[in-house]
Amino acid sequence: MGSVAENLKIIRERIAAACLRSGRDPGEVHLIGVTKTVPLDRIIEGVEAGIEILGENYVQEAKEKITALRKHNITWHFIGHLQTNKAKTAVEYCDCIQTLDRESLARELHRHALQTRRKVAVLIQVNVGAETSKNGVSPENLTDLFCYASALEGLEVQGLMALPPYYEDPNLVRPHFRAMRELLDQLRRQASRPERMTHLSMGMSHDFEQAIEEGATMVRIGTALFGTRSG
Repeated sequence: MGSVAENLKIIRERIAAACLRSGRDPGEVHLIGVTKTVPLDRIIEGVEAGIEILGENYVQEAKEKITALRKHNITWHFIGHLQTNKAKTAVEYCDCIQTLDRESLARELHRHALQTRRKVAVLIQVNVGAETSKNGVSPENLTDLFCYASALEGLEVQGLMALPPYYEDPNLVRPHFRAMRELLDQLRRQASRPERMTHLSMGMSHDFEQAIEEGATMVRIGTALFGTRSG
């Protein structure tokens, strides 16, 4: 397990190379460091090395880490399944919720956003692989959820997020990445403010290069950055 700074340098080089291959500007791609079960000292090492966005999967863990790292200038994204009874805490502590997947959650996020007098940035999670083990709205019901969430004053829908099926050969996931890009393009054509619908969060340690080549604007990287998780 190398230093986080060394890992970050390698990942940035790989991101730049993937952008070059696909004719994209590396500045379009945001690296999200996934800190699930990562100890604070290793997270701080990453922040000091230049990581600006961190993602957490569990509300309580996010709350504790965000509180402990308040002196650092970090943007926090929530990237795990969010229960409606945890929406209030997520709104209070996180800058973006990437896992909006149902109307009931949209209502709760909207309600707490209004109470805190802020507009919450959200991405809609799509179950692009139709996997029963994963959360996310189906592609068929995506438009309805998008229209519902977009009409809520407390939310700003900024794009889509997906956790596609895992393949040993990361090239096999490309059709799912392409499908996500097509879904985003469809929504942008319908949106009243398409310039706000810019983000496509997909790709992790195993397949982030393929995701970038297919249009990802956010890649969520944990293992390749911080090392193998302890849980």
